[in-house]
Amino acid sequence: MNKKTKFSQILPMFLMGSLFVIVDLLAFLVVGPFEAAGTVPFENPADPFNVVYFFTVMLISTGLILLIIKFFKKEVLKIIYLGAITILSVTVFYPLLIIPIPNATISFVLSLFGATVLVIALIKKPEWYVINATALFIGVGSITMIGISLTVPITIILLVAMAIYDAIAVYKTKHMIDLADSFVGLKLPVMFVIPKKRDYSLLKETKSLKEKLKNKGERQAYFLGVVDVVFPGLLAVSAFHNLTSNGLLMGLSVLVGTLLGYVGLMTLVVKGKPQPGLPLLNTGAILGYLIAGFLLFGTPPL
Repeated sequence: MNKKTKFSQILPMFLMGSLFVIVDLLAFLVVGPFEAAGTVPFENPADPFNVVYFFTVMLISTGLILLIIKFFKKEVLKIIYLGAITILSVTVFYPLLIIPIPNATISFVLSLFGATVLVIALIKKPEWYVINATALFIGVGSITMIGISLTVPITIILLVAMAIYDAIAVYKTKHMIDLADSFVGLKLPVMFVIPKKRDYSLLKETKSLKEKLKNKGERQAYFLGVVDVVFPGLLAVSAFHNLTSNGLLMGLSVLVGTLLGYVGLMTLVVKGKPQPGLPLLNTGAILGYLIAGFLLFGTPPL
């Protein structure tokens, strides 16, 4: 393997890893506006039922999506998802606008306009950079909203549960691969796309993810699930938001742990087999929090 080939393989992995840093740091920056606007999905951050509620909604949603994929045209799924993106985008835009623009009506109208622009871009030009920009925006908003509405212990429980679920969904039921295949085929922002070449075009992709996994040839791009970035990021934001002392250091420690988990994940991905991201990523995030807690406090603050 020459230096040029090696660089072309390492650079996309480095760029993909940088997404964790970008998303988490942006989430830290917007915690204040989201908290001030009261944009939180859970009213009681310490309620263990939050995890049950989250899983219930997720499982029901996943089941409905699988039914739509099996019994209806995939375009139905695209319409539903674009509608969900519109609602989520408005929810993310609003707390960012309400502070500089205190008028609630104007802020809402501008939020709706911004969400509409994003959706139109996804419909008209769902190229990889449009997918990535939308996924980045949604990822930052989701991490911030959920992260500030859960205590650290509840967040850790959620991360452990999601890691187990992700492993089952990839290795056992394999429905996660079917979901990812359908969403990528519809050019929806559920995955970050990192091209290996400058002239790469997602619009010209004809092979499904399953075909790519079977094909042992050279990859044209790497894919990273948005949820793989979101869930470890929840712990980083929760630590940053909830800890009155060394919150930033603890949040950054979670990020470092996540990146170490990512390195481990990539060593498996390069072998060409589908890998659940959350077991390694969430484990790295949790270990980062625990180790930093011992170093800074003598015992992790829980």
